[in-house]
Amino acid sequence: MTRTLDAAPTVPRSVSLGLGSGAMLQALNSSMIAVAVVGIAAHYGSGAGISWVISALYIATAVTAPTAGKLGVLLGPRRVYLSGLALIAAGSILGALAPSLTWLIVARVILGIGTASQYPTAMTIVRAIAERRGAQTHSAIAILTVCSQSMVALGPTVGGVLVGVFGWQSIMWVNIPMVVLTAVWVLRTVPRDRPRDETAVRARAGFVHSMDPVGMALFVGVVTSVMFLLLSLTGAPLWWLVPVVVATAVVFVAWEMHADEPFIDVRTIAGNPALGLTLARTLVTYTAFYCIFFGLPQWLQVSRGFSAGTAGLLMLPVAGIGIVSTILASRLFAVSGARPTLAVGTAGLLLGGVLLAVVERDSTPVLVLLLVACVLGVPNGFNNMGNQNLINAVTSVREVGTALGLYRMIQYIGANLAAVVIELATHHTGFTDGGLHRIGVFIAVVGAVLLVGVALSKTLRGQPARAGQPTAGTAVAGSSSVAADNAGTVASSANGKLSGLANPSAAGTSVPNSPR
Repeated sequence: MTRTLDAAPTVPRSVSLGLGSGAMLQALNSSMIAVAVVGIAAHYGSGAGISWVISALYIATAVTAPTAGKLGVLLGPRRVYLSGLALIAAGSILGALAPSLTWLIVARVILGIGTASQYPTAMTIVRAIAERRGAQTHSAIAILTVCSQSMVALGPTVGGVLVGVFGWQSIMWVNIPMVVLTAVWVLRTVPRDRPRDETAVRARAGFVHSMDPVGMALFVGVVTSVMFLLLSLTGAPLWWLVPVVVATAVVFVAWEMHADEPFIDVRTIAGNPALGLTLARTLVTYTAFYCIFFGLPQWLQVSRGFSAGTAGLLMLPVAGIGIVSTILASRLFAVSGARPTLAVGTAGLLLGGVLLAVVERDSTPVLVLLLVACVLGVPNGFNNMGNQNLINAVTSVREVGTALGLYRMIQYIGANLAAVVIELATHHTGFTDGGLHRIGVFIAVVGAVLLVGVALSKTLRGQPARAGQPTAGTAVAGSSSVAADNAGTVASSANGKLSGLANPSAAGTSVPNSPR
């Protein structure tokens, strides 16, 4: 008699929960900062450079996440997971004791590297245990996803309470007990890495080459030079960076086009225009969303005078409605496909931007603020579900793992661009009503452009959910739209190497949906 999936052995829950406690840390550290930046700016006496406190973690994560799974395969996933925890502890201590904003930014880079390693290596461990036991993986993936997403939803509130009671340094110190608990838990429940065979030793010898360090360095150069150029527009523009950006970008693309194992598979994007358009839409969408996620809490504290704890509570509807919108978007995509799903998401972004630009004022009643926050929770669930499933639809089995990895990286770049937009919008006036209204206008314009693009796009024609194919985001019913940068950062690509996001075809499991 054939054994059903539900009757199959599972990965021990103690292992999944232990690994999940570490997966919480990326979500927690990326979301708590939203309510802490005001206190950080006050502590160091200036808001200059504060955008780098946000961006540092995302740049580090964008570089680390696509390679963390491969690191686990080459060096041992349990070993890499525990090393990531050590980096988190080091970054947290350095950040809490940072004598200057520069050292805090360095600490956030270390945190980004450490937290980016947790989910990919956890997935590698889960897959290895499942193969060893002949077990299914969907319950373990569900636990990992819920662990990370719960912290994304609760992060601003938890961070607000900690900052309000203990000061902004507490968002660093809170990592230490979680690191200790996770390390002890993993050491007791997760089997040791198996001794590496001759094939693994040979793979390790080619480790540096497989990481594409030149491509990684060029990528960091492009992102950071673009940020420096855009941030300089608030004062004396550094126009000399324009040729630097162009030259670095050209060299990066040329290198990646010819690299044996590219850091970013530019050839896949160049050969698939539909994928390129979807990634471009994702970049713009997440830039707008992170403007909400990072900008609104600062306005609530600076302009409205709310405490960090109250600001965190007022952000809860964004995450809560995001969960509901993700579930509804999953059902809409299954019935009607990508165009209606993205139409709802982009229309919601347009409406949310208009509300920020017109309704949000220092005299707006709290009830209205909560209603606006509910509206702001709608668009990301629909946009994320539509774009992620569309990537699954426009790529082949060989391409999907790489494409979803690029999708994750695009989200991190969007977070960095959002920090720049916020800096530009608030540089002269600060987080007054005027600053928030300019952010709202930007979001509304983005929503309008995306809505027109969705209506006219030829790519979206004939893209319903494929019959019998699992749609990304349906594995866990409670997927949070605010956790997309945490759920699923490891993929098994066609050649068996780990990179990017989870391949929906791997292990018979769909990719849980999530941003921070």
